[in-house]
Amino acid sequence: MTTPNVLRTAPEYPESQRPDHVQRVHRPEPLLKARELAFLMFEKRDLVRAERFWLDFGLITVSRTADRLVMRAAGSSPAVLVATLAKRSCYAGAAFRVPEEVDLSALARRMNGEAVPADEVPGGGRAFSLRDPDGNALWLVQGGGSVDALPVRAPLTHLANSLAHNSRVNATVRSPIEPARVGRLGHVVLQTVDFQPMADWYMRVLGLIPTDVQYLPDGSPMLAFFRLDLGPTPADHHTVVIAGGLEAKYEHSAWEVEDLDALGQGQQVLKAAGHRHMWGIGRHLLGSQLFDYWFDPDGLEFEHYTDGDVFTSDHETRYVPFGPASIWAWGDDVPSTMFPKKRPALLWKVFKLWRSGRLDLRRLLMTGKVIDTPARPWL
Repeated sequence: MTTPNVLRTAPEYPESQRPDHVQRVHRPEPLLKARELAFLMFEKRDLVRAERFWLDFGLITVSRTADRLVMRAAGSSPAVLVATLAKRSCYAGAAFRVPEEVDLSALARRMNGEAVPADEVPGGGRAFSLRDPDGNALWLVQGGGSVDALPVRAPLTHLANSLAHNSRVNATVRSPIEPARVGRLGHVVLQTVDFQPMADWYMRVLGLIPTDVQYLPDGSPMLAFFRLDLGPTPADHHTVVIAGGLEAKYEHSAWEVEDLDALGQGQQVLKAAGHRHMWGIGRHLLGSQLFDYWFDPDGLEFEHYTDGDVFTSDHETRYVPFGPASIWAWGDDVPSTMFPKKRPALLWKVFKLWRSGRLDLRRLLMTGKVIDTPARPWL
């Protein structure tokens, strides 16, 4: 007689009820409290090809020259993405809007930052550029204008009929077949070899709050979802995610669309245009978003999402065991591309990290064992 498979949700412990062996993530005193993730910066070998993907993804071109592309979403931000021509395609950094009362020039001197030329700041204003511990650019932006928001269709979710209530009578649902209109930039996920210094740096510089912290069996933190500290104003479950790993890299960025129908029609349009699908549609566990992931022409990951959690600053940090099963609540099994491929190049990378003293082999083996545990054994 076979034992039936049992579906279980990972436990989530509020910080006040955190198990004794689980290490708390302490928030350093913030230098400021960022107000918004303004835009992301990329370097691209082919701006025309990159623009084609982002248009199909639901962004809108603001300007394109031979060496620079600026794109916006439907919201009032003048830009959500800036790409510059380069020999290699990669993530370059992120820009955050910060309060006007912050003395940016003094902060930049303190942190070896430098002023960004005014003509490089989309939408105007002033900015200073810092470097995070892994070398990614972090722009702190003040001032600048806004643009008129573009019209988006009314959400269709209120028309849903349920078992207990029919809200749609003598009417149909006919969502337009068009790219999912991106309303705004949601978050960016970064992998790092040195989790704690990276997490501390972003918390200190941007005033981020850990919403969910995922920990290894020994209780040490492995991954953290950070939200903006907007006080009583609800903020996204996460705006920055820091994940421990074997290299410093951009994992993905996420872009909010109107509703589930936009997610589905957006998937159809992207597939029809020949773009490479990665994962979805499904629902995340931590953050609760409905999601759909895509690769751009250079293999960088971009996520459409809708229906995410929001929290005020007094919401208590949660601690959750790390593992593949905690990535999503339902949908297709998590793709293998989410995790490192076990091949000679990976072994060489591990050896170099160990030799440099940056890798704890015990922690690596523990992480590998967790990742190798099937999230859904019956799939």
